Amino acid sequence: MMLTVILCFPLLLAALSLLVKGSRAVGIINTVGYSIILGVSFWLIQGIINGNGPLVLGSFFYIDALSAFFILLIALINLSSSLYSIGYLAVEAQEGLITERKTSAYYVLYNLFAFAMFFVTVVNNLGIMWVAIEMTTLVSAFLVGFDNTKKSIEAAWKYIIICSAGIALALFGTILLYYTVAHHGGINSLNWTDILAVASKLDPQVMKVVFLFILVGYGTKAGLAPMHTWLPDAHSQALSPVSALLSGVLLKTAFYAILRFTIIVNRSVPAAFTQELFIIFGILSLGIAAAFILVQKDIKRLLAYSSVEHVGIISVGLGFAGLFGVYGALFHIFNHAITKSLMFLGAGIVSKNYKTTNMHVIKGVISAMPFTGLILILGAFALAGAPPFSVFFSEMMILVSGFQQGSYLASILFLLFMVIIFSAITYHFSRITFGSNPADITGVHEPASIKIALGLLFALILILGLSIPLFFNKLILSVAEIIRG
Repeated sequence: MMLTVILCFPLLLAALSLLVKGSRAVGIINTVGYSIILGVSFWLIQGIINGNGPLVLGSFFYIDALSAFFILLIALINLSSSLYSIGYLAVEAQEGLITERKTSAYYVLYNLFAFAMFFVTVVNNLGIMWVAIEMTTLVSAFLVGFDNTKKSIEAAWKYIIICSAGIALALFGTILLYYTVAHHGGINSLNWTDILAVASKLDPQVMKVVFLFILVGYGTKAGLAPMHTWLPDAHSQALSPVSALLSGVLLKTAFYAILRFTIIVNRSVPAAFTQELFIIFGILSLGIAAAFILVQKDIKRLLAYSSVEHVGIISVGLGFAGLFGVYGALFHIFNHAITKSLMFLGAGIVSKNYKTTNMHVIKGVISAMPFTGLILILGAFALAGAPPFSVFFSEMMILVSGFQQGSYLASILFLLFMVIIFSAITYHFSRITFGSNPADITGVHEPASIKIALGLLFALILILGLSIPLFFNKLILSVAEIIRG
């Protein structure tokens, strides 16, 4: 029943998007649909953390705490983006930028994208998971190029080419895994549960090569540097609710795949191998992101490079390992998703009203758009890692873990890049928030659905910064237990 809702509702919503007339009605139906899916994800998690064990349906579907964690995240960000889309597309329609027919196409693609991401998290077979991740690329590429401008189409093609090249490497890693499973494990299966049972028998040298292909391949889709080059263009050209999905959850589904392989690899080779690679790619991502954030002029590209930074933070946390490192990385996956979604959604309505994404032109947002301006500056502090917001605590957990594990050089570099990025983000967003707004930007209307979406995400950021609910803490501990073996 729960799996049926999670997988079938997005497909049902896609069909209704073609049948129901009126973009507002379709938007409301989508919001109700994702509210139901979110409720079901809570029900699913409750059963798993209370000792009912993973949900297994035949050999095809397998949902454990790791799957449930990502299902919750995907449902939450889809709900907030769907709610935001109601007001955002209404503004687009008023300006004559989108037709009723194109709105239907948007919601069809939106829901197919959601279905593909949910499907990644529930399949047991690692080969089918690869297909699902490739499906997310193909569907979201249409959303990246949705505006049909020269820049958006170029960004969509760049996204497809680079991510497909990366995914091809991941496919080779998956094939190589099947070889060693069949040759050394004695089974002909790509089911994660089957492979995990024989992981200790697999050839360590082959498994090292497998992980390299997987980390580079799926790391391209996750936005790890230096394979991140598609990300700034795609995130900046997509519609704002789509940018929130790309940064908030699409990157995380690729990381989900990396985690599935990491658990297997760590049972066949010493965990230090995967940990060192996570630290190297994580610190590199932080360094590259810091350099580009410092000189950025475009608000959406700045947020895109910030995604590279936060993917790097997650990678470093997994590399530092230990309970604090893994817990911090998982907590940061969630924190980054809700905080970056908030920022992309806020930046979207600001750039829509100011008719530009150039931060040298955008001024006085808090006086022109008081609610969004306040949310945006507070969200910027949250994104940069200031207390009492949730990102600060997940970053501190990772930093503490680094020093506990004796990774002093990596910890110092981590701290240095975080200070640089904190300064750059607060500087950029302080400039656009305060000051005198342009004379033609007065009496800006902010749709209620946009305010609600922004308010809900910000409330979550603040609540998780002040206290981690027992339910959520149990979930993260259950996922950390799976990852640490």
